[in-house]
Amino acid sequence: MNAVDKWEQTLGAAPLLTIATLAIFLILLLIIKFRVHALLTLVVVSLFTALATGLPLNTLVGDVLLKNFGSTLGSVALLVGLGAMLGRLVETSGGAQALADAMIRTFGEKRAPLALGVASLIFGFPMFFDAGLVVMLPIVFATARRMNANVLAYALPSIGAFSVMHVFLPPHPGPIAAASFYQANLGHVLLLGLPIALLTWLVSGYWWGLAANKLFPVPVPDLLSGGSKDSDQPQKPASAGLVIALMLVPMLLIFLNTGLDMATAAKLVDGNAKWVQFLRMLGATPVALLIAVLAAMYFLGSKRGVSGTALEKTLDSTLGPVCSVILITGAGGMFGGVLRASGIGDALANSLHGLGVPVLLGCFLVALILRIAQGSATVALTTAASLMAPAVAAAGYNEWQLAGVVLATAAGSVAASHVNDSGFWLVGRLLNMDAATTLKTWTVNQTLIAVLGFAFSALAVSLLG
Repeated sequence: MNAVDKWEQTLGAAPLLTIATLAIFLILLLIIKFRVHALLTLVVVSLFTALATGLPLNTLVGDVLLKNFGSTLGSVALLVGLGAMLGRLVETSGGAQALADAMIRTFGEKRAPLALGVASLIFGFPMFFDAGLVVMLPIVFATARRMNANVLAYALPSIGAFSVMHVFLPPHPGPIAAASFYQANLGHVLLLGLPIALLTWLVSGYWWGLAANKLFPVPVPDLLSGGSKDSDQPQKPASAGLVIALMLVPMLLIFLNTGLDMATAAKLVDGNAKWVQFLRMLGATPVALLIAVLAAMYFLGSKRGVSGTALEKTLDSTLGPVCSVILITGAGGMFGGVLRASGIGDALANSLHGLGVPVLLGCFLVALILRIAQGSATVALTTAASLMAPAVAAAGYNEWQLAGVVLATAAGSVAASHVNDSGFWLVGRLLNMDAATTLKTWTVNQTLIAVLGFAFSALAVSLLG
C-alpha cells in the first residue's frame, strides 16, 4: 500500500468542488483562450490540482500523476496504434474507398450515415469503445470524402453507436459490474438495454450527427489516412468483401473472449483449462487487433504485390500522427486520476446520497456527479452502483425493474464528457477538432445519451412495476 492509499482527505465537499471547478475552468481557459498545447495544460493543471487538494507530496508524481498517465496509456496506446495501422492499410490499399462506394451503392447517398451507424452498433457489441473507434474511422473518413462532405454527419452516428453499446450493454464492464452490485439478471439487462440503446442512439448519434454537421462544419481529417499513397502501391483496390472480412477478425476474436468469459461464469466451461485461457488470450483486444493487422499486412500488402519497404513505410507513417492523440489522452487520464485520488467524486456522491432523493433518480445523479467529477464512465458507473446498492435492495424492485435501474445508472455515467475524460481528447483529436468544438459536439452527444437513456429507463421501470 502506497502513501496515497493510506492518505485520507480532510477537506469537505465544498472546497473540493471549488478546486475541481477552478481546475476545469483553467484547462478550458488555457486551451481555448490562450491556445496552450493540451498536453502541457493537462499536466500543469493536474499538478496544481494535486497540490491544492493536499495529496501527499512524496508520492504525488509517481503514485498519482505518472501512475494514472501510464494506466491510461496502457489501455489506449496499443489500441490506437494497432487500430491506426489497420486503418492505414485499409486506406492505402483502396479498401476503405471500395467499402465506402459499396455502402453508398447499397444504401444510397442519403442513408450512408445510417448505414455507418448500424455497422458500428454491430461492431460495438463485442468491441470496446476505443478499439471500435480506431477501426471504424477510416471507413467513416473514406465515406465522407466520397460524398465530398464534412465529417460529423458520418462520424457521430458511428462514434455514438460505439458509446451507447459500451455504456448500456453487456459484455462491457460497466453494466456487468452494476448488474452484479444490484443483483440484476444480465439477460434482462441485455434484453431491456438493447431497445433503449437503439432508441437513444437514433436521437443522440444519428439525428444529432446530421444536425451537428450543419451547425459545426468539420472537414475530413488526414490523421488516419497518412497523406498520399506510395508510388509503388498496386493500382487495383482491395475489395469491399476483403475489408469486411478483415474487420470481422478482431470482432469475432473479441466476441469469442467474451463468450468464453460468460460461459466460465455460468460454469459451462472450466476457466482454468489451457485451451480456454489460450482462446481468451487471442480474444484480448490488443492481441485481436494485432492478429488483424498481421492479416491485413498479408492480404492487403504482400499478397497484392506491395514491397516490404513500401509496407514498412506505410505502417511507420501511421505512428507519428497518432502519437499526439495518445499522449493527450494519457494526460486526460492523469487529470481524471488526480480528481479520483483527491476524493472529490466520493465527497460529492456521499453528499448527494444523504439528500433523500428517489432511488432511481439518485442512482442516475450519483453516477452523473461521479462522471463529471472524475471523467471515467466505467468508474462512475461501478462506484455509483456500489454506493446505491443498499438503497436499491431496500426498494423492492422486481427483476425487470432492476435491469432498468442498471440502465438508469449507466445513463448517468456517460453524461457531460469534458476535459477530465480521456475519451473527450481521443474523439476530439482523431476528428481534428479543437476543445471548444469537441464540447459543442461530442459533449452534447454524451449528454443526450444520458438524458434519453435515463428517460427510457425510468419509463421501463414504471411500466414493468
